[in-house]
Amino acid sequence: MDDPTPPVNTSHCVVQWSLETLHLLPEHALWWPAQQTLFIADLHLGKAASYRKLGQPVPAGSTQDNLQRLTKLMERHAPRHAVFLGDFLHAATGRTESVLAALRAWREQHAAVRMTLVRGHHDSHAGDPPVELGITVVDEPFLIGPFAACHHPQVHATHLVLAGHTHPVVNLRGAARDQLRLTCFVKDERKVILPAFGAFTGGYVVQAQPDRSLFAVGGGKVWAIPPLNLVA
Repeated sequence: MDDPTPPVNTSHCVVQWSLETLHLLPEHALWWPAQQTLFIADLHLGKAASYRKLGQPVPAGSTQDNLQRLTKLMERHAPRHAVFLGDFLHAATGRTESVLAALRAWREQHAAVRMTLVRGHHDSHAGDPPVELGITVVDEPFLIGPFAACHHPQVHATHLVLAGHTHPVVNLRGAARDQLRLTCFVKDERKVILPAFGAFTGGYVVQAQPDRSLFAVGGGKVWAIPPLNLVA
């Protein structure tokens, strides 16, 4: 079954998809325990740096923050494999020496972890990560077990798609007609869309549809959203 079964006293949400147990993590990532694999979408490293080069007064530090959060995630789960679902680097203008130096230091911390990047549309413009980082770069779909790791949401003939790209968010409605916008995971019949991992990424509001399940991220937890709590 594809119904969520959140365990007691945990922050993540456990689901059974494609006969595999997966954890939807509040850190905006998906954990596949059986294969010790993390799926992460849309880091957009160097985005703030690229905006500053355009003269926009954007604060520094987002790349370091993203990498620190990624380190905490890896320390918590000790993955053997990390799969990045596209848009690892934001733009060619964001490949500054400070961004690349931070990326090199981060990779050295996790040298034992196998890493695969599925190219996204930003990667096509930003270029692949430096070869010395040891990150294998592939085009979508990247087939791994019963899953097709992609950047763009799509349907695969035989595998459940895990994708990013849209940075999904959802509007929730409260009893007092108040509203709250949160990032979310989206599960359709044949694809799953992960929330963006990177800070400073924005979001696209997802609408309720038949055969669609939404899982909000907020307050350090992930939970399934009843359709009646959604706002268009």
